[in-house]
Amino acid sequence: MNSQEFALHVVQKLQHAGFQALWAGGCVRDQLLGLAPKDYDVATLATPEQVRKIFGHKRTLPIGASFGVITVLGPKLADPIEVATFRRDAGYSDGRRPDSVQFTDAREDALRRDFTINGMFFDPVNETVLDFVGGKDDLASGLIRAIGDADKRIEEDKLRMLRGVRFAAKYGFSIENQTLHAIQQRASELSAVSNERIGAEMQRMLTDASRAKALELLRQTNLLPQVLLDKALLAGSEATWEMTLKNLAALRVADFCAAAAILVEPIATSVGVEKIADHWKLSNQQKKAIKFALTNKETLEVATNKPWSVIQPLLLSPFIESTLAVLEAVGEQQAQDNVSFLRKQLAGKSDQLDPLPLITGNDLIANGVQPGPAFKRLLEICRAKQLDGELKTSQEALDFVKDLSN
Repeated sequence: MNSQEFALHVVQKLQHAGFQALWAGGCVRDQLLGLAPKDYDVATLATPEQVRKIFGHKRTLPIGASFGVITVLGPKLADPIEVATFRRDAGYSDGRRPDSVQFTDAREDALRRDFTINGMFFDPVNETVLDFVGGKDDLASGLIRAIGDADKRIEEDKLRMLRGVRFAAKYGFSIENQTLHAIQQRASELSAVSNERIGAEMQRMLTDASRAKALELLRQTNLLPQVLLDKALLAGSEATWEMTLKNLAALRVADFCAAAAILVEPIATSVGVEKIADHWKLSNQQKKAIKFALTNKETLEVATNKPWSVIQPLLLSPFIESTLAVLEAVGEQQAQDNVSFLRKQLAGKSDQLDPLPLITGNDLIANGVQPGPAFKRLLEICRAKQLDGELKTSQEALDFVKDLSN
């Protein structure tokens, strides 16, 4: 049973128990667009306690029970399903979660959601769409429209401004005028959103093929200075901005670190990678990957003109793929030729890419070299000459060390 089959099973079981149950939100939107949903959510008249009784306590997790959400565990090949009781929300004091919820019906539940295209329900048993908010019409028109009052929807959760941009970019939609105006007027309020949530949205945007469109919309909605913590990119030349968008569009892979490196390069000096990475709450590995790409791409784009001892250690980095992806997006023909060369090296046998050192520290000690400040440097010099083909045997390496020591 896959995730879709399990989501159908959950609805069937709830309906069989006498409760209205429907697929809700993004999975309905994607299905109507002819896309495979990434995951499935179920909304129902059953209360959390009733949901747990129907599926059993061993197969349910009450993590979100206070908001009417129970996670139902499925078979190995199926993702867990979040089953939410239809609800209306009270105020959002923290700008994210409702202060309290009141269980209600499907129509009221739809009215508290963010955008019309996310506010529809689908009955997979009877194959019918329930649309109380005009979502089908907005899907057909290619519009991102807030449900009801756009200001109120944003007031409830400021992150909805970024989500609206992401949906518009991803599906090639426009943002409806009142919704766009509300975002533009309230863009500065994004600062109330936690860094983790902002970072998560930026990662979703930058790993999607629509990333360049997303950046254009961030600029149009006045959100760009909020996510980049500075107006430097906006204040720069229009040519720099256009080139950044062009390079982002040219990125061939869903590589967040590569996209982030392209985006922040024009402002790396004025704002700093560290500052942006901390603002987005990136992991240390992500931060290192972005810095590695920015630091080494100029060396790698002329790799065939550099000693192999300079290039080989870079190819062994865990961040090399992100850097090569950047070069493929931004480089001229010479860079593309060098990327092809580097990929051939990476595809070769491991003992050719990274041969065993001709000598080790133990070899140096055995030949009378005393450990000290120069010890490591001797090994590094020998390794570089080995990689560059100047030393081919262990004896040659030892003789070289003896000559240096004399």
